[in-house]
Amino acid sequence: MAETATPARAWRIVLERIESDLLDGRLAPGDHLPPERELAASLGVGRSSVREALRVLDVLGLIRTATGSGPSSGAIVIATPRGGMAALLRLQVAAQGFPLEDVMRTRLILESAVAEVLAEEGGVLTDALAALDAMDAPGLTPEEFLALDAAFHRALADASGNAVVAAMMSGLREAIESYVVAGAARIDDWDATADRLRHEHRDIVAAVLAHEPERARALLRDHITGYYAHAGLTRD
Repeated sequence: MAETATPARAWRIVLERIESDLLDGRLAPGDHLPPERELAASLGVGRSSVREALRVLDVLGLIRTATGSGPSSGAIVIATPRGGMAALLRLQVAAQGFPLEDVMRTRLILESAVAEVLAEEGGVLTDALAALDAMDAPGLTPEEFLALDAAFHRALADASGNAVVAAMMSGLREAIESYVVAGAARIDDWDATADRLRHEHRDIVAAVLAHEPERARALLRDHITGYYAHAGLTRD
């Protein structure tokens, strides 16, 4: 059938409907999405637009798709969005990506503020400390280490108690991790780099626990800019 919306807009119609159903509780983890043909007919779009929307949802970690027949086939919901802001930012990241310089500057603004607030006001760092302990495990691949690194930074944002900052950090997850992992491939001395990152993480936490906001903020900024520079991701 012919699409009633332009192709550039049609897949967003599908995604917005599914996201709305997830947020409103009409869809929940474990539910199957309607078949492609049914979604296309009900929303007045082509099946190619449905497939593009499902691809984005898959990238966002909200659904899992499987071919074949049976109860595990098709598109199955595996998670719900954390909120409108997080979903919007993740959508933009998945659809077109953000410039590296913009991602880094945003990280610096958000995360340095998080470190300062935590040092001033305190927060529950249980999840952040658990991520640090997990990073001490021997034999981690760069990808495994950096996944834990991302978990540490998100845990700090969550501990700040600022729901907007936490949602923005969650929304930027795909962009941050893609650039950080790409940078790791450029680093020859990965083991030494991982050791340095471990120490920097511990120093940031120590400054937070010692209620030293200026030091915590400075350490966090140096930590982020240092990695991007060492990985060759920033301009000279």
